[in-house]
Amino acid sequence: MKGGKLLALALFIVLLLAGAYFLYDYLAAENAAPQLSVDGSEVEAGDMDENAEAEELFAPDFTVYDAEGRAVRLSDFRGKPAVLNMWASWCGPCRSEMPHFDSVWAEYGEEFNFLMVNMTLSSRESLENAKEYISEGGYGFPVYYDTEGEAMTAYGAYSIPMTFFIDAEGRLITYARGSISEEILLYGMSLCK
Repeated sequence: MKGGKLLALALFIVLLLAGAYFLYDYLAAENAAPQLSVDGSEVEAGDMDENAEAEELFAPDFTVYDAEGRAVRLSDFRGKPAVLNMWASWCGPCRSEMPHFDSVWAEYGEEFNFLMVNMTLSSRESLENAKEYISEGGYGFPVYYDTEGEAMTAYGAYSIPMTFFIDAEGRLITYARGSISEEILLYGMSLCK
């Protein structure tokens, strides 16, 4: 009898975990935010208005660090539009959008600054984990590390991924909360030209 109860408990736990896994995937897909916020209203990729104007707001400056530990400021990149993405290697939605960023960076990296800012200051992330993830993925875009939380605090990025689109003069044009598609990434970039 004791063995039967233990087996039943183990089966119950397995079913509970499997149900939680599928429920998480379903809710994540249903509540994903693959949208941009323009003038406080969200637009889906299919409802994009090419003439949408964003309120003029300058992107807050911050300091992050490159792979060699050198300090880099967002303001160092003025003169070209910028795509600022905040991510972590443990974040599933972040991982799902990385191939989009890499392919768009490969095509438009001369026209746009890409700042892929890793949220390195949490207990779940380390420089080693982040660098290993980038290396294993073969990603070529520039990666910076927010080891002191300046970027996270400046942009209120308490959930990730978040992507910000900044014009050449440093104005914040629009942003996206959650994983985005290549179509939305390209649309956000088009607003910065």
